[in-house]
Amino acid sequence: MHSTPPTSIEPPDGKAVIELISPDRLNPYLTACAGDSTAALALYRWNSDLAAAFFEPLGHLEIMLRNALDARLVARQQRRGRTTEWYIDRQVPLSGKARGDIAQAQERAGRGGAATTPRGKVIAELSFGFWRFLLARQYKTNLWPDLAGAFPYAPNRALTTVEDPVKRLHKFRNRIAHHEGIWHLALEARRDDIQTVLGFIAPAAATWVADASRIDDVLARRP
Repeated sequence: MHSTPPTSIEPPDGKAVIELISPDRLNPYLTACAGDSTAALALYRWNSDLAAAFFEPLGHLEIMLRNALDARLVARQQRRGRTTEWYIDRQVPLSGKARGDIAQAQERAGRGGAATTPRGKVIAELSFGFWRFLLARQYKTNLWPDLAGAFPYAPNRALTTVEDPVKRLHKFRNRIAHHEGIWHLALEARRDDIQTVLGFIAPAAATWVADASRIDDVLARRP
């Protein structure tokens, strides 16, 4: 019985890949690589690796930031003798946009059909953008004095000390979430922003995230 020789596997057709990714999306990579499509695809793949490497610590940051801010808002309610959750209490000075975000989060959290929705599900449904804008200057005189306690290791209690890196990370995270290029950005600075904000919350958290980070390894493999 004769065996069939293995079929050789041809390398992928770069033109087909480019068409499927779309020439418009690849144009910045082609420009950076002087029109070399092979190099442009390598840069595009490296950009994807970067995005994945950043997304993990950004996810840790988002969870830790929202839990730290939520804890301060809970404490604010308790200190004021309020028995309702902060996110449904109309005495908490939240913007109309924030109230809309909360309503959507409650709707998503309640889709399981349970009689009561656990508050943790509502908090988890609130986006990174919601928490980022709780640190906006519109809340400087009303919420920030309480929220500042979420960052006990910050060098001062100035709102901008926390808001500025969180604002940069929110914009950076959105680029990643929309599959936009990040390879040309100040990547080391964004890595440091993650560590800075986590360090403001708890140095142990910053160390824990940094120990598992793949960012530096991926940065070192730039094509």
